Amino acid sequence: MSPRELEDHFAAALLGGPEATIVPDIEGDGLDPAARLAIYRHHVFAALTEALAATYPVVVRLVDRRFFAYAADRFIRRHPPAGPCLFEYGEELPDFLAGFPACRHLAYLSDVARLEWAMNRALHAEDAVPLDPRWLAALSAEEIGRLALGLHPSLSLIQSPWPVDRIWEANRPDADPDTTVDLDEGGASLQIFRRDDDVVFRRVAPGSFAFRRVLASGGELGDAVEAARAADPAFDPTAALRDLLDDGLIVGARSAATTPAVGSARADVTRPAC
Repeated sequence: MSPRELEDHFAAALLGGPEATIVPDIEGDGLDPAARLAIYRHHVFAALTEALAATYPVVVRLVDRRFFAYAADRFIRRHPPAGPCLFEYGEELPDFLAGFPACRHLAYLSDVARLEWAMNRALHAEDAVPLDPRWLAALSAEEIGRLALGLHPSLSLIQSPWPVDRIWEANRPDADPDTTVDLDEGGASLQIFRRDDDVVFRRVAPGSFAFRRVLASGGELGDAVEAARAADPAFDPTAALRDLLDDGLIVGARSAATTPAVGSARADVTRPAC
């Protein structure tokens, strides 16, 4: 068996896969090799479960820590880490919970998890320098309409039929235990991003949400305005653009008529270390 094959078999066994191909190569050092493998496996699952719990603390509170450990065990076996950075692990958990039969009665749980993943993503996203608004002021209305704006890498947009922001607020560790949430109050369209070192989120009106969603997908500003007015005929594009600038969420712009970026403000980008 090559060193690479040995490594692959050991990793698979640690995550609950077959043991037969790796146990003969484990030095027991006074302990049965299978028992030593079980110890290693326990440590791996415990570490990954704690990493998931750190990313999804409100999900843990909603389902109880013991149930979360059970769900995490099933998730880890199906979705092992693909890299060494534990804060990057767990992106698939919201979709996993949406299809996990034991969570079926908690229809809002997966969307709460999506909110918590967006917050984790915002916390660890790259830095980017906001666009100087004077650059936009120098363009004509036609030129602005054909721009594709680069939004801050920490930004996420989430839409849910449940009041997931209220659920999250009511289930934080320091929340008032008497707080209640009316699940029938309607859904929420949320914008999550990092401002300086703080992760913030807020509700966004339907028109503004549609506007941001088109821009986030790389669409032109004119198309974003059309989508926003389809959602809300009273949508004010000037105010919406000002809101994005005030939050420092526009970090670059390029003309749809040209391939290279123009007025791009994305500079001094850093990626956090593990």
